Amino acid sequence: MTQILLHHYDSSPFSEKVRICLGIKGLAWGAVDQPVIMPKPELLPLTGGYRKIPVMQLGADVYCDSVLIVRELEARFPAPSLHPSGTGGLAAAMSEWTDRAFFQASVAVIFAHVGDTIGADFIKDREKLSGAPFDTAAMKAAFPHMATQLRAHAALVTEQLADGRAFLGGAAPGLADANAFYNLWFVRSFYPPAAPLFEDLPGLADWYARVVALGHGTRREVSRAEALDAARAASPSDQPVPAGEAAASAGDLALVGHKVIVSATDYGRDPIAGTLVAASALRLVIRREDPDLGAINVHVPRLGFALAAG
Repeated sequence: MTQILLHHYDSSPFSEKVRICLGIKGLAWGAVDQPVIMPKPELLPLTGGYRKIPVMQLGADVYCDSVLIVRELEARFPAPSLHPSGTGGLAAAMSEWTDRAFFQASVAVIFAHVGDTIGADFIKDREKLSGAPFDTAAMKAAFPHMATQLRAHAALVTEQLADGRAFLGGAAPGLADANAFYNLWFVRSFYPPAAPLFEDLPGLADWYARVVALGHGTRREVSRAEALDAARAASPSDQPVPAGEAAASAGDLALVGHKVIVSATDYGRDPIAGTLVAASALRLVIRREDPDLGAINVHVPRLGFALAAG
């Protein structure tokens, strides 16, 4: 079976979400360390321009965005399930909360305190990524409000745990736990003094410890060169959309077989150009021809990505 390669860096919060899911499933995977900031010369040939982390690679199929990565893991490795309580759609939709409002509160709390210590290269990179200024004064001014927001998000987690359940879905861990966990992990890891904003909430500390204990599966380090070799030696899947995903819209299906451009609609809007080879209601698959690696299927989620004829 093709090895799972996760292009990540250890401090990446969205990578932590995926690593927890790998732990829930007990999977073996290769860790391909990528730079925190641009340039990323061994990543962009795989993605066609997409620069955000994490990216999962299975041979010559490349999956962008943590939302789609965990969906693909569930499709390929269904047991143990990331949806043990049978609420897969709700757990997946939960990322619209955890990856946006919850994440934004976490970022604001962290950078209000560490923003002045960040190097100029990082600031320049994140300004280009977001399209907005890295304004530490504004972050500091917003801290009192964002601290209350972070606590409110965490309090929603504790409400779900109020009946004494071990995990958010019940007795077994799942995607819902990984989604909620990574933001609190991000704060605790990178600005520990902010932990009192939420750690006193009932049941939260015990739940957090249980998620940590899930681990990250079996990890081994893989070089970027090895990852490129794996893509070069493989062929893209001829069935890139898992069975059972809802059908794409008529407009998307009309573009299958045609040149297209896709890009994220929130930040990191670097376009990916190629031929749309498959689509569902939840994903788009773009075939690219890289001069060195050959044919690559780049998979992106439909939610949060724009598609246009190329």
